[in-house]
Amino acid sequence: MRMNLALVGLAGVVLSLSGCDSGPQELIVGKWKAGQGGIKVTAEFARDGTAKLTMFGQMLQGTYKLEGDELEWTLNGKTTKNKVKVTATELEVTAGGGSTIIYKRE
Repeated sequence: MRMNLALVGLAGVVLSLSGCDSGPQELIVGKWKAGQGGIKVTAEFARDGTAKLTMFGQMLQGTYKLEGDELEWTLNGKTTKNKVKVTATELEVTAGGGSTIIYKRE
């Protein structure tokens, strides 16, 4: 009887975890890094909608909003909108002019 209950409980946990689909809103949360030619950039997104961007040793703080494939972030009072693609390990941010930065999860 205990074995059956344990198996049912385990099956429920497995099914609930397999049903969890991490969408972009959850995937973007965390710390990301990018760098080319000696320039290092880090971006950090928190669940509460706050963001930090560090480049050239300077940290910019603000907020972000992710809707579909559009990232709107306001850092030090300046708001920008970018197209994004986010996976568990990579964040691709494309500016309006077409330049793309690819971040790796830190």
